[in-house]
Amino acid sequence: MNWFEEWFDSPYYHLLYRDRSVKEAENFIRKISNALPIHQGAKILDAACGKGRHSRTLAKLGFDVTGIDLSKNSIAFAKQFENEHLHFAIHDIRQIYGIKQFDFVVNLFSSFGYFEDNSEDLKVIKAFSGILKPGGSLMLDYINCEWAIKNMKPREIIQRSELQFHIQKKMEAGFVVKSIDFLADNENHHYQERLKVINLNRFEEMFTQAGFHLQQTFGDYELNKFIPSHSPRLILVAQKI
Repeated sequence: MNWFEEWFDSPYYHLLYRDRSVKEAENFIRKISNALPIHQGAKILDAACGKGRHSRTLAKLGFDVTGIDLSKNSIAFAKQFENEHLHFAIHDIRQIYGIKQFDFVVNLFSSFGYFEDNSEDLKVIKAFSGILKPGGSLMLDYINCEWAIKNMKPREIIQRSELQFHIQKKMEAGFVVKSIDFLADNENHHYQERLKVINLNRFEEMFTQAGFHLQQTFGDYELNKFIPSHSPRLILVAQKI
């Protein structure tokens, strides 16, 4: 089983990251909707949506939203919020979900760069292209690897209720690797997160190969200018040619 299939479907993943608030997601999504030309009633796919916090805000703003994710547990949780303009489904983002059915695709919070083979990354971008109508747009939110490596904390401990998560980070074979260890129910647990080091130039190459034109870049969730040495995020907006 791939690390992301096991970890993202674990209740411990959601416990560790419980501070990712719905309010934070709402603020970011509102900034996106104000900054980008997304017309009212647009069909939006939230690719790798997790429990759907971004999807729910998009639907509240008047968009027709579908959230997809590989995690069965996350989608099971998200489905309680479904309505006429909000739907969720279990799906692998490497595969097209509805050919040319969507006006906008969002892939948020570093839900990319998990695969060892570079061809799999390109396969995801090409799937996004196949999902979009002609002239549709993609927003992809990733870590700024230059900043992340420079500011990496090799070790930290995070307390969540009675659990103590021991986190180690390092560079390994072109990936930023986070090792997560903790004791729960008298058992030692170990998980990993692996994010590939992908810079702006590599994203541009993949976009070109998949039929996208890069339009805008932002460096944080306030949508400030992207500065490679200082920005914590690399948020890209590309249009399908």
